[in-house]
Amino acid sequence: MPKRPLLPARKDVRALIRLGFYVDHQKGSHMVLKDETTKTKTIVVPNHPEIDRKTLKSILKQAEIDLDTLLKVLIVVK
Repeated sequence: MPKRPLLPARKDVRALIRLGFYVDHQKGSHMVLKDETTKTKTIVVPNHPEIDRKTLKSILKQAEIDLDTLLKVLIVVK
């Protein structure tokens, strides 16, 4: 498995939107995303210039996706 990259929040959010999430609301510097199909999954993403690797791991766990899927979508988003 590749090493988790340090990415800006906007790239992570764009990738999550392509994977079926939408931005529900934002409070301060944290964006809340929900799953379009079930609307039960809620993911909180800090809107920072760089998201820490452990925070990214937590976001991926909440979204129930793996790093490879996120990286494939990020390559398409470029």
